[in-house]
Amino acid sequence: MSLRNLSVKALLFLGICQVGRRGLASAPKLKEQPKKIAVIGGGIGGTAAAYFLRQEFGPSVKIDVFEAGPVGGRLATENIRGHDYEIGGSIIHPLNLHMKHFVDRLGLSTRAEVPSKVAIFDGKELTFEESDWFIVNFLRMLWRYGLNSIRMHMWVEGILDKFMRIYQYQQFGYSFSSVERLLHAMGGDSFLMLLNQTLEEAMLANGFSQVFINDIVTPISRVNYGQSVRLSAFVGTVSLAGANSGLWAVDGGNKRVCSGLLYNSKAELIQARVVSVSVKMRPSRSGTVANFYELNYVGDSGPAHSLYDIVIVATPLHQGLSDISFSGFSPPIPSHFPGRYHQTVATLVLGRLNMSYLGSNHKPADFVVSEILTTDNEALAINSLGSLHPVHIPQGYRQPPASESKVWKVFSQEPLSEEQLGEIFVSREGVWEKRWLAYPSYSPPQRRMPPFTLHDRLFYLNTIEWAASCMEMSAISARNMALLAHHRWHDQTDKIDQEDLHTRLRGEL
Repeated sequence: MSLRNLSVKALLFLGICQVGRRGLASAPKLKEQPKKIAVIGGGIGGTAAAYFLRQEFGPSVKIDVFEAGPVGGRLATENIRGHDYEIGGSIIHPLNLHMKHFVDRLGLSTRAEVPSKVAIFDGKELTFEESDWFIVNFLRMLWRYGLNSIRMHMWVEGILDKFMRIYQYQQFGYSFSSVERLLHAMGGDSFLMLLNQTLEEAMLANGFSQVFINDIVTPISRVNYGQSVRLSAFVGTVSLAGANSGLWAVDGGNKRVCSGLLYNSKAELIQARVVSVSVKMRPSRSGTVANFYELNYVGDSGPAHSLYDIVIVATPLHQGLSDISFSGFSPPIPSHFPGRYHQTVATLVLGRLNMSYLGSNHKPADFVVSEILTTDNEALAINSLGSLHPVHIPQGYRQPPASESKVWKVFSQEPLSEEQLGEIFVSREGVWEKRWLAYPSYSPPQRRMPPFTLHDRLFYLNTIEWAASCMEMSAISARNMALLAHHRWHDQTDKIDQEDLHTRLRGEL
């Protein structure tokens, strides 16, 4: 990476850190601010939306966040023997500038690093095992795959560099009405092409070998998205970025970002399930007719309803994930958009690993590999197997070897049977299972994604997951929602769906 690129990214980060000081988005108020805003969903997207909405609309607006379950959504932990372990979203990329800003702004800290090693399992044996020595790993990869590994990092970085233009756009207050428009502004037709071809097709077209794709790229996509290299190329590059060094997590659990954003936004948490959203017309003071949105919801005290000027839907509107109905809208808004979410089962096991399952001759006391990825083998019941560390690393903590009982996380497509668990572990002291509809099933060509704007002032945050699902993408969408809501409220159409601004903005930076 060049020094020039590094300096641009440093400036971008400084700009993100100043996001509370409204930049070019801060045109003089054109009309009275909204009185009430609702956010449906208390995960990273919903809580980030509340945080950014507060910055855009100021201290007077009332913001309500509706969440029936724990704040954090798909960021969650499981307590095992007095320690918490991540069972949901667990890693953050070093270039995730919004997540970095949140951690800094909220006074959180990053989790202490624990040395780790990776191995790849083909269902019979370990085909690759990372060494403690970088030069050994480099020479192994060079001998077997030539320059494919180096070229992969350069290819992914080139895509990320273009996508990072979004921080420039958002710093200067520009927003987008659809995911396709956002991506096109960042990378042109080439980004839209990445949505409509598989990762395998894109990599073969760029000269990567099939052996490298099968042996190295497939295990990465399986651990990060539970799908093979036949998922879309755009989300595939996000998955490959998750294999880079410098990945980090929040001390005490990533879900702390959500509770911190909710507190910082001064939003009110309403622990209830929203069952319907309808549009209502009322006369305004100026004599015109204004739209309001009525939310009907059910909490511990029973059913209730409330009116809002702006609504952000920050939960997936898909079968099995939401049952919100929309009434009175023209054209109609469906309760469920096309497409399905992919099931990933996270099974936490406190136990001792069975080395013979891996076809390994290692003595358990000498086996300190922390992450075992898998190739695409129909006979394999698991996508990955990794040892977990507590979300807070106590002083003096060390990585236990496989000869000791410790917490392992197993990702699989389906729940593991007693027989399957018995093959993987020689002993088990406890098993905890979580079935996630964690991310979309990515099957290119990509159908048209739902728009960010469902109605005049009704917005859909989670549509961005159909490009790629991760914490930072939700945060980017949350920032886009707040800007889009602000611009539409104040009729600032010149701040929406602008292209080719990155060249001009780079000069202004």
